Amino acid sequence: MSATTAFLFDDAPPPRERQALGPGALLLPGFALDRVEPLLQAVEAVQQQAPLRHLVTPGGLRMSVAMTNCGHVGWVSDRSGYRYDPLDPQSGRPWPAMPPALQTLAADAARAAGYDGFAPDACLINQYLPGTRLSLHQDRDERDQGAPIVSVSLGLPAVFLFGGAQRGDRVARHALFHGDVVVWGGASRLYFHGIAPLKEGSHPVLGERRLNLTFRKAR
Repeated sequence: MSATTAFLFDDAPPPRERQALGPGALLLPGFALDRVEPLLQAVEAVQQQAPLRHLVTPGGLRMSVAMTNCGHVGWVSDRSGYRYDPLDPQSGRPWPAMPPALQTLAADAARAAGYDGFAPDACLINQYLPGTRLSLHQDRDERDQGAPIVSVSLGLPAVFLFGGAQRGDRVARHALFHGDVVVWGGASRLYFHGIAPLKEGSHPVLGERRLNLTFRKAR
């Protein structure tokens, strides 16, 4: 295996146990594996209505990760700042409704991690290609910060960076595979987190890309 092609997916990752990442944070290995087909169908339907796009940061930088949204509100970024908006700024229309397959998975994963009654109103869909990354950040644009965050990984593996309440806190690195779900809330709700640069590889379902679905209660 070369240094540049790190993942070829000849075999699935070995069985793994649930892992606590921090207070109120849990990795659920393979939790979404038996729902991949309906999840991808739902994501495709969303993208047909609201295509993936590269947003601009308030500082004017183009984000390397392509994204879109579904739900009552969608997360957006432009020169005026980060925020949730009920309208897709690209079309001027409401974001696509969150498909039931996505809503149900998010609620089930949250319940499995100890958060009953999670009803997300926003799902951010990110597409990563080899070399793209997501720098350390906090999810603090939501009015309701008492609800957890549910993050679903599909396609190429990634390294999830999970730190602490302060940017300078120690950052742990956790491997995420196709179908893995991470849920965090409570004491770790505002912990810094990100994704290391995605390594090259080929996934049998999604090819040379990774999709991440992040569910939040924004309003």
